[in-house]
Amino acid sequence: MESRNPVFRGSAFGPRAGGHGARPYGGAVYAPAAARTMTIDDVVVRGFLTLVTLVVTAALAWALVPASLVPPVLVVALIAEIGIWAFIAFGRKANAATVLAFAAVYGVVVGLISHSYNDIYHGVVFQAVVGTALAFGATLAVYALRIVRVTPAFARFVMAAGIALIGLMIVNWAVHLFGGDHGIGIRDPGNPLAYVFSVAAILVGCFFLLLDFDAVETGVRTGAPEKFAWYCAFGLVLSLVWIYLEILRLLSYFSGRD
Repeated sequence: MESRNPVFRGSAFGPRAGGHGARPYGGAVYAPAAARTMTIDDVVVRGFLTLVTLVVTAALAWALVPASLVPPVLVVALIAEIGIWAFIAFGRKANAATVLAFAAVYGVVVGLISHSYNDIYHGVVFQAVVGTALAFGATLAVYALRIVRVTPAFARFVMAAGIALIGLMIVNWAVHLFGGDHGIGIRDPGNPLAYVFSVAAILVGCFFLLLDFDAVETGVRTGAPEKFAWYCAFGLVLSLVWIYLEILRLLSYFSGRD
């Protein structure tokens, strides 16, 4: 059975080159018998290391980057983040170095954004962290109880929804850049459309978590190589930060400015 998370598809998840009797991902054999396969514990440990790296660099960026340097540091971190993300996602190069480097750079972005929000809406970051933890727990329960089943059709829907949301964000940014005060309204607190958009984005983030959980379960069941755990950790952190940032924005709509 192939992972339904499109990020985890491709030859990178097949057997090691030169393996005897190896079959493509989803077959009975992943690698030579001597090679260790992925376990749930591998994913938990690597996911924890990735998340801790992100949190530590976020805290450092929050505490150490002065307000005057936030714009240039944020731009540099965003460029580095996109570059490392593309290298991992398209180059199929997830390992400890690349995933932890991505988490470190992404942490800088998250830390600077969080600090900016907290300066305006005091306490909103803590609320967003709690909301993200609750969303993660609820999504895991939904997956474990099979309330929502991850099928190929569901995966296609999630990918289409994610692309549509990102497309709308780009259009909104472009309209704002060329003179529109509030873009197309999806990020304007005074526009009901902004509330609908944020809720939809949070739900799509939870749907991506479902794809991540399915990728982990499928990888363990079919004997994916140990290195696949880094891809799983990468996907889980991406989904969690997506949810966190959207919850942060949604909560800011209901918070008074300090």
